[in-house]
Order: sequence, then C-alpha cells, then structure tokens
Amino acid sequence: MLKPKIVIPQQFIHEQPIAHGEAFGVLCWNTQKLTETPQFQRVLAEVTANYPCLFLLLQEAKLSTKNDWLLPHWSYAVAPNIQTRRSTYGVVTASQYAFTDAQARLSKKREGMIATHKSYMLSYHALAKGGTLLVVNVHAINFVRTQQFSKEIELIREELLEHRGPLIVAGDFNVWSRQRRLRLLQFCRSVGLRQAIMTDPHHIKTYRQHPLDFIFYRDLSLQETSAIDTSSVSDHNPLYARFKL
Repeated sequence: MLKPKIVIPQQFIHEQPIAHGEAFGVLCWNTQKLTETPQFQRVLAEVTANYPCLFLLLQEAKLSTKNDWLLPHWSYAVAPNIQTRRSTYGVVTASQYAFTDAQARLSKKREGMIATHKSYMLSYHALAKGGTLLVVNVHAINFVRTQQFSKEIELIREELLEHRGPLIVAGDFNVWSRQRRLRLLQFCRSVGLRQAIMTDPHHIKTYRQHPLDFIFYRDLSLQETSAIDTSSVSDHNPLYARFKL
C-alpha cells in the first residue's frame, strides 16, 4: 500500500451551472471496492436509470490506473486514500454539472488496524445566479478513539464554516457508537445541516444498530429520498435524495 500521490485523478467536461429552481438527484454509495466489477456496473446503471441523479458520491471506490473511468460522460474528481501501481482507492465525486474546484483531503490520523488514512472530497459547483454549491463526500475515519474521530470531524467543520451557500455533506461516517453519533449530530448543528431522512431506513447499513451512511443538506429543498436495496453487490446500500435549489 502506497500513500496517495499529490496528483489527483480528475476529468471536468461539463460547463453548465445549476439553475435556480432546478431539481437534481444525489446518489451516495460505499461501493466496497467493487466499482470495476461487471455486476456493480450493471446494478449502478439500473439504479441511476430508476433514480436519476446529477451527483454520484462513491466511497471505497477502486479505480484501475490503466482502464478508463467507469462513467466516461461524467465530470469527476478522486480523493485517494490508497494508491498502488495498479489501482487508486478512495472517494469519487462525479457530476453532470460544472466543477469550479475540487479539493481532496486526507485524514490527519491513520487507522489503527491497517495504518491507512481515510479521505474526503470538497467540490464546488457553480450556481447560475452566482455563488456555489459545496458538496462534501466523506468516508470518515474508523478504528480510532472517539476523541480522534471528533478531531477529524472538526477539521471538516472548519472548512464548511467558510462557505456561505447551499451545502450537501454525505457519505459513510462510521458512527457505530452512541458517542460518535453524538459528535456527528453536534457537527451538523454547528454548520446548519439537516438530515435527509430515508423512506426505507431498514435498507441503510448499520453496525451495532447504528446507521453508518447519511446525506445532510443546507439551504436546499428536499423533494424525495430512498435507501435502495442492492445487497447482492456491496455490504452498503446506496442512499438517494432529490433536492431543489
């Protein structure tokens, strides 16, 4: 396992901003490193056909350094947490909207069991009437004490406090204890985030009866949600939310 390089894979092919009043879907999914498998790609195509989305937020994605990106017609940016000669692993933010900026981040702390970092991505997307939508794609650190988890969440909070426009924060937060869940709720309150409550919560991945995956938002109108049963692919199911600007 190699520490990620400074060069971040990205492809920006879209130019259109998000129009005022426009509705868009967000799909958030911990893919368990299965992104290159034919089964995952088939199920992803089915899910995006049934749940139209203009943002795709993947955690634990695996991308080959040789093969083309699995969605060639999307703009995307990758925040790696592991890179080898053959593959890049990490979070992927893909969109059919323009990126004005994409910033990859690594956790300060390494995880205890496998001594690797976790990563998250901040991407900025232009609004037609000015300003930007900030989308934060998070795979939160695991296998560390709650105090260290809180420090990592605080680093994200400090960056979000500088943003004045609409906001989406989503991903696998690894809040498998009451203490971690409390820290996450405090984080959300401090930056004005609301949780997108899923209509099928029994499909959300849990550990010790604690949900791990979330979509949070600010200054957007929530139109629709769903936790989608794709248990034949990953040990996490994708979350879907539709918003209106």
